[in-house]
Amino acid sequence: MKGTIYMPTIFPKDYCSTLSVKDTEQAIRYIRETFQDEFGEQMNLSRLTAPMFVSQDTGLNDNLNGVETPVSFTMKALPGKTIEIVHSLAKWKRDALRRYGYGIHEGLYTNMNAIRKDEDLDNFHSIYVDQWDWEKVITKDERNFDTLEAIVQQIFKVIKHMEDEVWYKYPQAVHHLPKHIHFVTTQDLEDRYPTLSPKEREDAICKELGAVFLMQIGGKLKSGKRHDGRAPDYDDWTLNGDILFWYEPLQRALELSSMGIRVDKGALQKQLELADATDRLKYPYHQMIMHDEMPLTIGGGIGQSRLCMLLLGKAHVGEVQASIWPQELIDECEKHQIHLL
Repeated sequence: MKGTIYMPTIFPKDYCSTLSVKDTEQAIRYIRETFQDEFGEQMNLSRLTAPMFVSQDTGLNDNLNGVETPVSFTMKALPGKTIEIVHSLAKWKRDALRRYGYGIHEGLYTNMNAIRKDEDLDNFHSIYVDQWDWEKVITKDERNFDTLEAIVQQIFKVIKHMEDEVWYKYPQAVHHLPKHIHFVTTQDLEDRYPTLSPKEREDAICKELGAVFLMQIGGKLKSGKRHDGRAPDYDDWTLNGDILFWYEPLQRALELSSMGIRVDKGALQKQLELADATDRLKYPYHQMIMHDEMPLTIGGGIGQSRLCMLLLGKAHVGEVQASIWPQELIDECEKHQIHLL
């Protein structure tokens, strides 16, 4: 496909969705509405309205792996200001907890819609990102693995209950999930699979265990390489991770959530130095962390389309969200009974 840049798309043999497009749309609405209500209740989170864009000079936008550039624009009422469409709300949420006066063990969640124009397209990725972003206040003593593990188990329990709810309404369509989630570090994976790439390691461990919380992403491993990139100024790289599921229809690991305990001033300073990004300390958000003016929090994002795809056994994220795709890909998907919305 000349001139088109995206990751290889997997076309499962003899794939045929068990739900029509119309029924899929109804299932999407049911999953999204039901999950967010239960998730908010179980995690003690209240729903907030969130921005689609922020001013560049606040330092609130997420720079992801540090190479993706946000979609930006200027506005008539703020001459000289650059406005950016958010990549995620990782920093905005923490600041919102401060501004709105949330207490210990209270939190928020919001519907986050973003454009990541530099995303490589494949079965799991599009340039449109829709997720539940969430954040919760914790104490200094709770900045540890036990807290992280407990929250991950809580989220996994809600996902499993959602599987039961979907099975009740769409028994012919539900994709069944493993009963337990396992905790593994990125260093464990490098030690176990030294000859595999990071993504191949994720596939291997998820195929073996079913569901994994892969911990400690961002810093260098013993090999001197990183498992994956992470922005240095929101997650503490020693207390973060991704929730991954083995996804049988595509024979791949599917990342459903990225989350972690957020940086305190010590972790922020250290990680900015490692990333050669200490210039970010000029931003108000970073200064508040360095002066202990930001609450200590844990938070993350849960992919809405990814959850729908996972629970409904879909072959492509474009079956559960409306985005933009190269025409060649749309045509090829149609040949394989994959109907992109």
